[in-house]
Amino acid sequence: MTKKAPVKPVSELDRREFLKTAGALGITTAAGGMYEIAFAQDKKILKIRTYADMRSLDPAQSQGIVDEEIQSSIYSKLIQYKPGRDWGWELDAAESIEQVDPTKIKFKLKQGVMFSNGYGEMTAEDVKYSFERILADEVESTNKPDWGTLKEVTVDGQYEGTIVFEDPYPPAWNIALPYIVGNIVCKKAWEEAGGKVDTTTPCASGPYMHQEWQPKQKTILVRNPDWHGGSAAFDEIHIFPIDDESTAQIAFESGDIDCTRVPVSSVGSLKSATPADSTLAEYPSLYYVWVGMNVENETTSNENLRKAIQHCIDVPSILEASYFGAADVATGMVAPGLIGHRESALVPPAADLAKAKEYLSAAGLDGGASVTLDVLNKAANVTTAQVIQATCAQVGINVEVNLHESGAFWSLGDASAGDRYKDIQLILNRFSMGPDASYATAWFVTEQKGIWNWEHYSDPEFDKLEAAAKAEVDNDKRAAMYQQMQDMMEESGAYRFITHESTPVIYRNSIAPAFRPDGLPLLRHFAPV
Repeated sequence: MTKKAPVKPVSELDRREFLKTAGALGITTAAGGMYEIAFAQDKKILKIRTYADMRSLDPAQSQGIVDEEIQSSIYSKLIQYKPGRDWGWELDAAESIEQVDPTKIKFKLKQGVMFSNGYGEMTAEDVKYSFERILADEVESTNKPDWGTLKEVTVDGQYEGTIVFEDPYPPAWNIALPYIVGNIVCKKAWEEAGGKVDTTTPCASGPYMHQEWQPKQKTILVRNPDWHGGSAAFDEIHIFPIDDESTAQIAFESGDIDCTRVPVSSVGSLKSATPADSTLAEYPSLYYVWVGMNVENETTSNENLRKAIQHCIDVPSILEASYFGAADVATGMVAPGLIGHRESALVPPAADLAKAKEYLSAAGLDGGASVTLDVLNKAANVTTAQVIQATCAQVGINVEVNLHESGAFWSLGDASAGDRYKDIQLILNRFSMGPDASYATAWFVTEQKGIWNWEHYSDPEFDKLEAAAKAEVDNDKRAAMYQQMQDMMEESGAYRFITHESTPVIYRNSIAPAFRPDGLPLLRHFAPV
């Protein structure tokens, strides 16, 4: 369902009123059904929130971190992200793994890594099948870019193999192997299932197994008795999809969940009055938030109009209104601390209305323009949209805001879901990423149009740079390439970078949580205290 948000001039903006209103919009839909749950007293159950509903249990078709939180709990990888404040990895199904030359990684599996439901022991054939199927044309994996220049996996023995790349691929160690496409599935089980799965899976090899999915309500994982790592810490993990952080905070304070990210607007009050027997922890974020503009839409194909909108958007006002000053300006997609981060953007963060009017005139739109802005219905996004409305109105650009619930929003730019992607003009978006710049740029190449590239941005030089940067082993050269790519995106007028946010999380002291350095949960490592 789509709702319209009215235009309000800047002088009438009440930032906290925006947040309260937006939060109210999300409570009914986000939390529906979760308060009727009764838990058995004799079970150890972890109740945790995620920001969207599960999409797929297939590593080839997953929706980023939402699905990966589940998949990394039910599947094994050669290596997994190590919890803590510093990025690193630890062995999982691999007994050993080594980069033997710039294009080859050798591995040896632990013996006795078992697949559930009687599918037997994991072998190098399963690794080969799992990694190579991501590249297969018939699979049409949305996550294919994660494997970069992967050529093949050779089987050197029952437990040994070599991962072979066409060109050097440094992101293999911090993106491919420990993240989504590194999940290893059972060749026999998946071939019996026709080569693909959806929201069920034939077998597991991680500490948990997938038991049940109740759409838009919860996903239930249960302990895997055959896990090679011993015994999982919880009998069950219940994962609740709650779009809005404010709604999730209410659920936490009501005792319905044990751990959640909370809105940055709540950090101050939670620091001064943390709920009893709870801990607030703050992490830097790798998320990136931006306004994208569809270069193929009839209206926003006008580059000068796009640049007028770029200069209308006042990022400092957004950070104050939507994030209460607790988030910093983004200079691009690549977060501080990562190779390829830019010290400053080409378009300054503050709005320049005079320049916006110049571009509007150059666009042949002295009399003004009207555009639509699609937004996920959550508090910070609604506030951001209304600030954008107000500042754009000052130069004669009318912004009509369309609010969407999670399921509808995340299919907007999907060309395989129909023709709605053609109607996108402006979209307020937020992607997660891994600790490598390649995970930010991979989604904006030409072949990602209609998949994750909702702006339909296309530049052959960008595509060449993106491919070259993945293979560059000199970090200084690699950084310059990613900085240039972000320059090119910004120069197109199709992108206005907003923030990387931050990641404040709250959890009960009855659990020992485990997070990545960006504050995202690693469920396999959570334990009761």
